[in-house]
Amino acid sequence: MISYHMMDWGPMWWGTWSVFPIIWMIGYWLVFLAIAYLVYRDAESRGMNGLMWAILVVLPWIGILFLIVYLLKRDEVSGRSAESILDERYARGELTRDEYLRMKEDLRRGRE
Repeated sequence: MISYHMMDWGPMWWGTWSVFPIIWMIGYWLVFLAIAYLVYRDAESRGMNGLMWAILVVLPWIGILFLIVYLLKRDEVSGRSAESILDERYARGELTRDEYLRMKEDLRRGRE
């Protein structure tokens, strides 16, 4: 009678089944890195600090929380500059020429 013990299957078992947790872990990190890359690109296009948001998303324990915070906060920040808003207001006729030039000069002085 042939008797099989689990110890007899040791090398075969370690060679096949132990790879699955490693594959899951790599897949898990790839998903987080892909999401972090997309968040980075989106934040940069909106004039926000993309690297900060990407790093916060990569952190696996709190990444989901920061992803939710980012998605809620990203709509509040617009990528338009103060000068472009001023130009639009002048183009719509909301400002006179003197008001426009004075405000534009104030904006330039504020940067220096």
